[in-house]
Amino acid sequence: MSELQRTPLRDFHAAHGARLVDFAGWEMPVQYRSILEEHKAVRRAAGLFDVSHMGEVDVKGPEAGKFLNHLVTNDVARLFPGRVLYSPMCYANGGVVDDLLVYMRGPEDYFLCINAGNIAKDLAWIRAQAAGFAVTITDRCEDYALLAVQGPRAAQIVQSLTGAKLGLVKYYHFVEGTVAGIHCLISRTGYTGEDGFELYHAAGDAVPLAEALLAAGAPLGLELVGLGARDSLRLEAGYPLYGHEITQDISPLTAGLGWTVKLEKGGDFNGRSALLEEKQKGGSHRVVFFKTGDRRIVRAETPVLGPDGATVGRVLSGTLSPILNEAIGSALVTTAAALQPLAVDIRGTKISLQLVKPPFVELKKT
Repeated sequence: MSELQRTPLRDFHAAHGARLVDFAGWEMPVQYRSILEEHKAVRRAAGLFDVSHMGEVDVKGPEAGKFLNHLVTNDVARLFPGRVLYSPMCYANGGVVDDLLVYMRGPEDYFLCINAGNIAKDLAWIRAQAAGFAVTITDRCEDYALLAVQGPRAAQIVQSLTGAKLGLVKYYHFVEGTVAGIHCLISRTGYTGEDGFELYHAAGDAVPLAEALLAAGAPLGLELVGLGARDSLRLEAGYPLYGHEITQDISPLTAGLGWTVKLEKGGDFNGRSALLEEKQKGGSHRVVFFKTGDRRIVRAETPVLGPDGATVGRVLSGTLSPILNEAIGSALVTTAAALQPLAVDIRGTKISLQLVKPPFVELKKT
């Protein structure tokens, strides 16, 4: 069994009572005291997350922008320095390699954030696609740590530690500055649906930055939050998780991410032909989100049943919403079935699925 990778904050987590688990080959905190209470803290005040397991990649060179526009489905040409773009990158068949964030520092200088479980696969894919472009791909994963402060009081907490004018940083924009004296790329992004910031910084600065954020935020209700609440928060917000709502077999269009697929942007891009055909002909399946009115969690891979009891799909993600106090989730079902009453069977009890357009709860972002 291979040894688990650790972020620079592993001992910090242990010292604060975290329960550490294997997540995508990393030893990460799943919770500190209660997933339920950590989730509520983010919705009520703020949470501090270690997401240093995420991957970082520099993309530089005269054709960096042209290359990235070929690599991803969204339109990189719309970026300007200080702007962030969310996008899937796809295989030729329209399936998803990964979803990622693209940061534009300058005309020939971009920065990517990729998913922890996909780092090796993504880097190999990106480098293969870069052949023929005047661009340099550099793995920066070992250089960076990443902390996220999320929740309605996140801006107040981070602002108390920086001279950067955070009120001028719009959603999906970033600036560079110091936080608690530590140089950071300060990004107004996150994975909870709440307002907040993700702070990219040198790996060696992770512990003092985490301690400073915790000290500044504790009086305002900031709590340490693990991966358990991170998942329930993202599902309440209706955000996809690679390997669940998007996969190599589930395209962005099937997943309801059509707004990230710019078929008419200049030039060809990976997966364009397949995605154009899917849009024109319609897909055979679609991802839907549901709630049940019942507290029993509907687990991933649970069959989804149509009105006649036949299987018409499967659950992709499921959890208990701490805010709604009922089970919520997502499922992949046939397109025709998405217009019919759906249900699941949980240990002999048939439970109806009420389809919902996410987010499941009201979210406020700047």
